[in-house]
Amino acid sequence: MRNVYVVAHTEATHHVEQIVGGWYDSALTAKGVSDAGRVASALGALIPGGRRVSLTSSDLLRTRQTAAPIAERLGVEVLTDPDLREQSYGAAEGTPVGSTPYVPPPAVRDRLHHRDGNEGSETRYEWAARSYAALHRVLASGPEDAVVVTHGGTATYLIAAWIGLPLEAAGYVKFAVSPGGITHLREDDFFHDRQVAALNMVDHLAPAVQPLVHGLPG
Repeated sequence: MRNVYVVAHTEATHHVEQIVGGWYDSALTAKGVSDAGRVASALGALIPGGRRVSLTSSDLLRTRQTAAPIAERLGVEVLTDPDLREQSYGAAEGTPVGSTPYVPPPAVRDRLHHRDGNEGSETRYEWAARSYAALHRVLASGPEDAVVVTHGGTATYLIAAWIGLPLEAAGYVKFAVSPGGITHLREDDFFHDRQVAALNMVDHLAPAVQPLVHGLPG
């Protein structure tokens, strides 16, 4: 049995300040730091001792801060991978939400290669492609249990890659996850079927959280 635990970083300053995240390098809030400890405890209970465990994080500060107590709890080193970052929103990053032009993707036609109107922002295709590549590298390293600490938006593409959704079909996919939410992906040893065993587990957090909703996640 192989397991992947996708963790969305806990509450960061750009969440509460309503600033566009993306590659903007915000830090965890005090609540975020406390919740990161709760995430670590939850993963310690989920992952039995004696198994090969890897821990890979986005290289941005808020994800590394979320990963730090997980590393301590599991007794593993944190590897960083910039391909696990959130979508880049280019010139909009670090600005108040809604203060820059934003063109949403069309309902039909080519959503993957759409540009949102902010200079330097990534297309969904560029974002998804690096997310897919990051998950493939994690799996190729051969852990029995892998923990991946990432961002709310990027979690969608890690799940899509896990279930084998073709990259070209990823223009519509969306899985809602909360700060500090844990998604459990599982592959059985016999059929090698890949399951989404649990999406966005948040019972370990206090108080209970709801999925973060605003124009530009991060």
